[in-house]
Amino acid sequence: MKLVIQRLIAILLLVIPGLSAAYGFLLMKDALFDYFAKMGDVDTITPDFSWGMFIAGAVLFLIGIGFIGGWIFFRDRKHNYLSSRFRPKTPRPSRPSSSDNPDRT
Repeated sequence: MKLVIQRLIAILLLVIPGLSAAYGFLLMKDALFDYFAKMGDVDTITPDFSWGMFIAGAVLFLIGIGFIGGWIFFRDRKHNYLSSRFRPKTPRPSRPSSSDNPDRT
């Protein structure tokens, strides 16, 4: 039962940011659609763009996508699926000095 609850929590940790990203995308889409729809209206002289709705949508979208992307990145790093440039750097071993090696002259 404990494993089922852990998996349910893990799924919810991915679904909630995914839903917020989808809702943020819808807010941005609606703001743009309303602006272009007002541009086509003959009675409106200067259409207003709803910046508040667009910025709130962008913030929700970026937070949701960033969380899911970070989740996948760190999971892949844990399973060693990443290319070498994303792996943690390991320090190079120090070179022995010439005084340590008696064979060299």
